[in-house]
Amino acid sequence: MTEEQEILEEETAASEPDISEEELDSIADKSITIIQDILKHFNVGEVVIDEYEGDEGELILDITGGDLAVMIGRHGNTLDALQTIFNSIIIRELGFRYPVVIDVEGYKSRQRQKLESIACSSANKAASQRRSINLHPMTPYERRIIHITLKDDDRVDTLSEGEGNARHVVIIPN
Repeated sequence: MTEEQEILEEETAASEPDISEEELDSIADKSITIIQDILKHFNVGEVVIDEYEGDEGELILDITGGDLAVMIGRHGNTLDALQTIFNSIIIRELGFRYPVVIDVEGYKSRQRQKLESIACSSANKAASQRRSINLHPMTPYERRIIHITLKDDDRVDTLSEGEGNARHVVIIPN
């Protein structure tokens, strides 16, 4: 495991307090209320917000219905901005950080599957060719998915390099 992966896991563990089912329900209720308040400012019509637990223990709120393309934006930029605003509000409301992911019509789920596929094929390439593979620049969320996907792959290590919008994952063969 690389130093960056260890830091990522430590930050995640430190920021996710042990919570009861009642507290999780309260977090979900507050999150849904916040999203509903934000959605009032987008003319999207009637929506449904489904909540479920993700693979990494995060709470996922998937918004469906209405005209939601405006919520995703070009290359998911609007959805990323919505996530940033939401995170600021929910941290202030809760008093601590709990991972809540906002998705729109499964967009992030589909993106996650693509990123996992890219991670696996790039790891195969790095291992078979015995050379490092530089992935394209990604958001912190996208880089985290790559790191998580490959954390148990003994053939490779991952690290992030670059600054700002040029930050990307490098997959290094062992």
